[in-house]
Amino acid sequence: MVNLINSIILFAQQTAPAGAEGGKAGSGWSSILFLVLLIVVFYLFFIRPSVKKQKEQKKFQESIGKGDSIVTIGGIHGKIIEVKDKTFVIESEGSRMEIEKTAVNAEFAAENKK
Repeated sequence: MVNLINSIILFAQQTAPAGAEGGKAGSGWSSILFLVLLIVVFYLFFIRPSVKKQKEQKKFQESIGKGDSIVTIGGIHGKIIEVKDKTFVIESEGSRMEIEKTAVNAEFAAENKK
């Protein structure tokens, strides 16, 4: 990743306009190409994986239900005993508590389902 960014910066420095004396023809296009390339790299390496992970997390939260053993992001282990619109009621060591669906750690619950 770092090598790719360094290559892009080097390319931009080589194609940058030289000013009034001896500027390259078409250097405006190379600057536009550099910006487009930079946007594509940011999309492919940062934005797209983040959106994909958010979709997977939401799908997971909608798929868990009553009877599943979970761990919250705070580290609380429990079993779901009731499902509400935006919350779960879980039971842990004889006590019940209501937690947000977004507080469930997807990785742990996914390992339990296998």
